[in-house]
Amino acid sequence: MRVATYNVEWFTNLFDDDGRLLDDGGWSGRRNVKRHQQIAALGTVFKRLDADAVLVVEGPDISRHRDGAAALEGFARHFHLRARSALFGYSNDTQQEILLLYDPDTISAVHDPIAPGTGSHIAPRFDGEFRIDLDIDATEDVVSWSKPPLEALLDTPLGPMRLIGVHAKSKAPHGARNAAEIMRIAISNRRKQLAQCIWLRHRVAEHLAQGDPLIVLGDFNDGPGLDEYEELFGRSGVEIVMGRDAEPEARLYDPHAVAALQSRLSAQPGTARFYNAEQKRYISALLDYIMVSPDLRRKAEGWRIWHPFDDPECWHEIPLRDALLTASDHFPVTLDLKTA
Repeated sequence: MRVATYNVEWFTNLFDDDGRLLDDGGWSGRRNVKRHQQIAALGTVFKRLDADAVLVVEGPDISRHRDGAAALEGFARHFHLRARSALFGYSNDTQQEILLLYDPDTISAVHDPIAPGTGSHIAPRFDGEFRIDLDIDATEDVVSWSKPPLEALLDTPLGPMRLIGVHAKSKAPHGARNAAEIMRIAISNRRKQLAQCIWLRHRVAEHLAQGDPLIVLGDFNDGPGLDEYEELFGRSGVEIVMGRDAEPEARLYDPHAVAALQSRLSAQPGTARFYNAEQKRYISALLDYIMVSPDLRRKAEGWRIWHPFDDPECWHEIPLRDALLTASDHFPVTLDLKTA
């Protein structure tokens, strides 16, 4: 069984209000990429992934006038994808939804948000608010998600399992006008991102304590050693969600995160590639993860980042390499699980 996470940059711009593909020469949301180019590239990538379930981060908009789930299912029909049913949880106001595209012949999926007071669960629902003192000033901060995580209950060839799809707060200092504002906004955004990860960790710990097979995946906008402000807080959000200091049975595992934690001075894996206009060069970052509970780790046959420059198969398969570079500023991550 193959599970994937894929952040598709401005997927929503490829559809009209009726959910039809805008397969034309208009500009997409990607730099110097036309809509028909991005659509064709995404079709190539999704078909090559051939996943049983794909968490689509930055999926098409769900609002009064747009049905992103129907649009995504139309995209799947257009390219004859095996994963052709779309599940969404909470819609948001960012035009960047979190959806699960899955193969209904192998998996069933329902949105199953957990509320406080059900069983041993104490963490708020992800569409609510989380109260925490972020800066030790004896005053509670109220935290919310701009993109509430998708909580899915799956029935799979491996049996029932829980899946949480995540798009955490970006730490980029958008809107900053000078160095002082860059620092202030970056630190504020990191505090919010860490608070979201603490909230998510509460939910993870609850599931692991109950023995639930669990997959937590998506774009965390964070990774070990990613920016200089991490030292102010001691840990990255990824380390918090994984439960790095917890007992082994209460930890999540992702090999790319572990590799980054073990050696921050050596070359790191990357899942995203951004153009820095000021430096006139591309920069890479490890932002996307598939974390699993200990029981699923024992069934794992391997994680893969479909990076066109780092993965030899992607590099030598030229149509796939070109498609990965055209489709998004992130690259897919997959996990294969043994079903027997």
